[in-house]
Amino acid sequence: MLTARKDLAHQPSPAELRSVFGANLRKLGSHAASISALCRDLGINRTQFNRYLAGESFPRPDVLHRICSFFEVDARILLEPVEEIRETPSSLLSHPFIADFVGAGVLGLSEDDFPSGFYRFSRAAFSEESRFVVGVVQISRRDGMTFLRGFEPKEALTMYDLPTDAASREYRGLVLQQAEGIAALVSRKGAVTTSFNYLSKAGGLANHFWVGYAVRTTPENHSGRRAARLVYEYLGFDTHKVLAAARGSGYRTAKELVPFHRQQLRVDEEFR
Repeated sequence: MLTARKDLAHQPSPAELRSVFGANLRKLGSHAASISALCRDLGINRTQFNRYLAGESFPRPDVLHRICSFFEVDARILLEPVEEIRETPSSLLSHPFIADFVGAGVLGLSEDDFPSGFYRFSRAAFSEESRFVVGVVQISRRDGMTFLRGFEPKEALTMYDLPTDAASREYRGLVLQQAEGIAALVSRKGAVTTSFNYLSKAGGLANHFWVGYAVRTTPENHSGRRAARLVYEYLGFDTHKVLAAARGSGYRTAKELVPFHRQQLRVDEEFR
């Protein structure tokens, strides 16, 4: 109770909140041709707008929504200085320090360059020298960004005495546009394992294949591979193809691979 009372004692008063909102409005409207023109654009009475500026009144919810939409801010302008609102990144990749570097590849990856849908992939197993991993991943788009989702083979977790339920096997990733292909940063839940994938579209008639490599984050002295060639085959949303590919997922020998996958993986050549 004492802690709660102490916190309440530090809550800003209505007058202080109105003052913050008024100061924010003055900053947001500082580039307008005039207060009168701004009021016309907002559809707000000039007298009422002056009361907001002076910290004498709060807007109704519908008027607040109109103000926020016009200035492209959110309702935090009632509580926080507008400079702090705009400096707060909406996500890690939009943080000013990396937004023009890593974040620049997050948005704008077109369907032509890497379409949404399901893909069958093959690569050499990291932990099994003579075997290969075949699986299915889904590529989807949300909020202008491209995401990857799939599941580790049960056998891959069983050999390490790890749980094999769907939640433990699931991995997700973020796909980024590159100058000559795409890259994906992929992790299991909790980022307990992470891999980096790079793919570029195969040439010639194989326009629904992407080839590249995968690298896992593991110490140099770890047994097994740390990098392996990778092939993606676009299946789209064809349920028959997706289910057939899913049934063929897991650890496979070179002879069990799809012929074009085996050819692109160059199974007899060491990856460099």
